[in-house]
Amino acid sequence: MADKPLITNIATTPETAIEAGQHWTSYYKPMTPGLPRSEGRLGMNITRLPAGQVGCPFHDHLIEDEIFYVLSGHGVLRYGDSVTAIGPGDCISCPAGKGIAHQIANPDGPEDLVYIAVGLNHPHEVCTYPDNGKVSVRGLKTVGYLKAAPYAEGEPFPPRILAMARKLA
Repeated sequence: MADKPLITNIATTPETAIEAGQHWTSYYKPMTPGLPRSEGRLGMNITRLPAGQVGCPFHDHLIEDEIFYVLSGHGVLRYGDSVTAIGPGDCISCPAGKGIAHQIANPDGPEDLVYIAVGLNHPHEVCTYPDNGKVSVRGLKTVGYLKAAPYAEGEPFPPRILAMARKLA
């Protein structure tokens, strides 16, 4: 017998809230608990966005493709520099590694936007956030800002390996 259920039902799966400010509230139901969130395993959630809410910041994946399928309600997809209306039956493909960010929102209802979100859970995923300059590095469990620097900036002088090598002699 499996540790986690292989079959889940949308009606009985508990919903989890993600709240991060006035316009950043969404709800999701993990529909694939039998697939561990590790090593690039495929996963699927049912996401619900109330009116006036945005699912997540505008972001671009370097490794993970994402697919969204709208079940009910209406909203918008921001993909690169364009915004497109989305509704029931629309299937949205967001390929990774293209340098094009995406974002889904329900700007004004009147009903919740509900969609399926499918993607990999790659342990080394990196996301960029063009609106704010942040970077997410999943393997480091870090979201923050990168600062450009010369390759050897901050390295000890002389390099420690030289002193360590002298001790071998």
